[in-house]
Amino acid sequence: MASNALELDDLTVTYISRTRRVAAVRNVNLTVKHHEIVGLVGESGSGKSTLAFAVMRLLTNAQVTGRVSVGGQDILSLDPEALRRFRWNTISMAFQSAMNALNPVMPVWRQIADTLKYHQPHLSDAEVRQRIKELADLVRIDPARLQSYPHELSGGMRQRVVIAIAIALHPSVVIMDEPTTALDVVVQRSLLENITAIQEQTGFSIIFISHDLSLVTELADRIAIMYAGRIVELTPAATAVQPDTRHHPYTQGLLAAIPRLSDETVVIRGIPGNPPDMAHLPSGCPFAPRCPQRMDRCQDEEPALRAAEIGQIACHLFD
Repeated sequence: MASNALELDDLTVTYISRTRRVAAVRNVNLTVKHHEIVGLVGESGSGKSTLAFAVMRLLTNAQVTGRVSVGGQDILSLDPEALRRFRWNTISMAFQSAMNALNPVMPVWRQIADTLKYHQPHLSDAEVRQRIKELADLVRIDPARLQSYPHELSGGMRQRVVIAIAIALHPSVVIMDEPTTALDVVVQRSLLENITAIQEQTGFSIIFISHDLSLVTELADRIAIMYAGRIVELTPAATAVQPDTRHHPYTQGLLAAIPRLSDETVVIRGIPGNPPDMAHLPSGCPFAPRCPQRMDRCQDEEPALRAAEIGQIACHLFD
C-alpha cells in the first residue's frame, strides 16, 4: 500500500483560449493520508473545483501539469481505457449540483445499478440489488425512494444518491465538491453526520470542498486554505478556530466572518476588496491588495508555503 492515499506534486492547471492562458491552479502540493478527511476552503474562484476536476481528469479545455498520485498510481499518465477503469473504482467524486449530476429520466436505483454494472460487469443482478440495498442503508435512503426520479426527491435526498454512486465501488479516495450547498442547516447537519459515519465505517479518504470554514472544521482532520489558485495555509482542523492560533491573514479574515452564537453582540467582518483576476495577478503576494498586515516586501515577492508553528503558511509574516 502506498504511504498516502493521494499526493499532488506541483499541480498546475492552465486554461487556454485563442487569446490568453490563465493559470487557475498554481503549483499545489498536497497529501491526503489513508482514512483522512482534508477540507479545501476558499472563496469562489480560488481554484477549489478546478483542482478537483483536474485530479479526476475531467477537464477538456485545460493543460494539467505536475503529478497526481492515487495509491501510488499517477493518474495523469493513464491511457483512456486504464483511466476509465481507475475512476470510480479507486477515486470518485460527488458533484456539487446533484440535480445536474443525475439523469432526470431514470429512477435513481437504475443510475446506481448502471454504475455497478458498467465498472463490474461480472456482478449478477442479485449482487447488484444487494449492493444497492447496502448503499441505501449507508446513506440513509428509504428503499422505497429508490424507485423515484431525481425531481421527486428533496435536495438532501438527491445529494445522498450522488454520494451513494460515488462510494458504490469502494474507492479509496472520494472528492466531495460542496455537497451541502443550497441545503438548509438541518439537512446540512444530517448529511455531514452521515458522511462522517460512512467514512468511519468504510475507511476511505475524503477531500471535502467548501467555502464555509466553520462547517469544514467540524468534519475534517486538516484544512487547506486556497487563495488565487494556491494553498496559502495547511492547518490541523482542531486548531483552526482556536483564538490563540496564528493564521495567514486570509484565514484570519475567513474566521472573522464566522458569526459566534455565544457572543452577546455578533459582529461579522468581511474581507475588504475582491479576489484577484487570475488572468492579471498582481506582482508579489496576490492577497497583498486586501491584506491589513501587508509590508513592502509583499508587493514584490510571492511567499512560498513553508513550515509554521502549526502546519504550513505562505506569508512573509511567518518568515
